[in-house]
Amino acid sequence: MVKKFFLWLLISIFSAALFLYYVAFTSNVLRTTEMIVEPGTGIDKLADQLAPVLKHKKTFLLTAKLKRFKRPMPGKYHISANSTNNDLINLLRSGRQTQVELIFNNIPSLSELAGKVSRVIAPDSLAILTVMKDENFLKAKGFTIETALLMYIPNTYKFYYFTSPEIFRERMWKEYRRFWNKTRSAKAKRLNLSPVEVGILASIVQKETNIPAEKPVIAGVYLNRLRRGMKLQADPTVVFAYRKATGDTTVIRRVLNKHLAIDNPYNTYMYSGLPPGPITMPDISTIDAVLNAEQHDYLYFVADPANPGHHLFAKTLSEHQRNAARYRSLLNRRKIMK
Repeated sequence: MVKKFFLWLLISIFSAALFLYYVAFTSNVLRTTEMIVEPGTGIDKLADQLAPVLKHKKTFLLTAKLKRFKRPMPGKYHISANSTNNDLINLLRSGRQTQVELIFNNIPSLSELAGKVSRVIAPDSLAILTVMKDENFLKAKGFTIETALLMYIPNTYKFYYFTSPEIFRERMWKEYRRFWNKTRSAKAKRLNLSPVEVGILASIVQKETNIPAEKPVIAGVYLNRLRRGMKLQADPTVVFAYRKATGDTTVIRRVLNKHLAIDNPYNTYMYSGLPPGPITMPDISTIDAVLNAEQHDYLYFVADPANPGHHLFAKTLSEHQRNAARYRSLLNRRKIMK
């Protein structure tokens, strides 16, 4: 009788162990999925959230109880097909989150950048924008509201989903300082420009051309003008000033007298020197094109009517006027009047 009891007990223990092993260590995830776990999520809510990809919700809850797992770390998780309940709980307990990827380039404003960021990390665009525009932070770092966009170096970055606006901003400040290393800072100094001023000029060059080979040439033209105390007379700044003053977002293909008459510090036909801030976010190649601007004697350029996308460069006003007349003639033939 005693032997039968111990045999039954042994079989029961073995069966229970086998069952618990089955519960915890056999596949319970049907398919690979991405899941966001909000802060404060409890085990029952988590089980409901996982239910669509679980074979057995009850075995997950039982394993959680056995492992004394009550609350997951918030974040975004990559859950692999065929994971066991033990795998799931270890993942969610450890907080081994999947990082989200943020890619941005040529963003025209802080508000649009905040909107793009908010589509990748959890905080909303207003919270992100408010932190971006914090005047105390900007002043401490050498920026203004007008130049704040230049702190965000366009690139590909990875973040955790629940990154706060403040942590996001601090990461971007670190990336800015890493970008403006000794080599780039020394080049800016040789041009007698600060990194922010380089960024402002690069934003104008960015709007002038998409041709990589022309960027350092155009940068050289503007640097020559700055050195001589000439107005930049950059059409993209006039378009920016007109839109800023009027709110008109109509595509402007021809700069007219009404645009040139806008009294705004971004109008470089009216105001000398660089505008107060960038007119767009310059990409890294354009910043480097300014830092490595071509040395030449050109003071003028205009779109080349015979080679779309390219420009004709001139050293004298008379030469430039002839080039400009050819371009205006092309616009007239094509009936581009505004």
